[in-house]
Amino acid sequence: MYLLIAMSDPSASMISKIATKNFCSDYLLGEGGFGCVFKGWIDQNTFAPTKPGSGIVVAIKRLKAESFQGHKEWLTEVIYLGQLRHENLVKLIGYCSESDNRLLVYEFMPKGSLENHLFRSVQPISWPTRVKIAIDVARGLSFLHGLDANVIYRDLKASNVLLDSNFNAKLSDFGLARDGPTGDNTHVSTRIVGTRGYAAPEYVATGHLTPKSDVYSFGVVLLELLSGRRALDEDRGGLAEQTLVEWADPFLRDSRRVLRIMDTRLGGQYSKKEAQAVAAVVLQCLHMDPKNRPSMVDVLTSLEQLHTSKDMPRTPPPAKLHHHHHHHNHHQGIKHTNPPRKTSITNSK
Repeated sequence: MYLLIAMSDPSASMISKIATKNFCSDYLLGEGGFGCVFKGWIDQNTFAPTKPGSGIVVAIKRLKAESFQGHKEWLTEVIYLGQLRHENLVKLIGYCSESDNRLLVYEFMPKGSLENHLFRSVQPISWPTRVKIAIDVARGLSFLHGLDANVIYRDLKASNVLLDSNFNAKLSDFGLARDGPTGDNTHVSTRIVGTRGYAAPEYVATGHLTPKSDVYSFGVVLLELLSGRRALDEDRGGLAEQTLVEWADPFLRDSRRVLRIMDTRLGGQYSKKEAQAVAAVVLQCLHMDPKNRPSMVDVLTSLEQLHTSKDMPRTPPPAKLHHHHHHHNHHQGIKHTNPPRKTSITNSK
């Protein structure tokens, strides 16, 4: 049995037990370097374990006992997700740390990860759903970068974007998140972790982290949504180590050629104008100089304009917007997970 501390009320009165029977392989959702993620069921009010199929369904991440780095990331996740509440961040329901047992309990996200849907699933995601997912992710990042939160997410990739039953997208896995720069500082200096293919070039080169590092990674995810190709794909042929960004760059720069990179699984079912507008946003996000990348709020504005006006200019000018948080309705109680593999740039292909 584990003691579960509920995020809603971390006082002793709200501590309940989570049964180890949840940890049988039938309910394994995935595993990675950090440990495993299981599906479990708990009572909505007492947080006590219930029979499979009753109560609310949750995802339980269980860390490997011996991993020090894992503990650091576990703590980071508890601190950030425990304090941050937003409809586009996966909800942390509770956590547990007893001797060697470290658990995180999240809302369960029934549709799994964006990575699964883009690259593994039989059923392709429609164009309007892709645009909506991009807007959700942009909204989550805009919230993190805002004055209230001031957080750099640092590990945006398709496997960290989780989808609820209505394809609402939420960011998961805050183990690598960092406080953003404060005062006169322009960046945070940190060891270089993250995922090759998604990490911003200046961050890989110097370890200097800014919110614009997340903007670059967002550009990569947006490019994956457009092209249906992985950020890093061993099968791309030609230059073995060519990233998706390098491959797509010449097409993105020419609006007449840009449609050649579109995901063939869309079967041509998308607005050409919208696709060109999204490609223009991708190009801005992937600018080599972080100062020339738009902020996430500007990116969000561009994508939302595209969503609202079907009759739009070819490349929407990024609107200059100051601090604004979006709080749209979104269903409570829809839930997470498909665990991302943690890869560090140095040791992964």
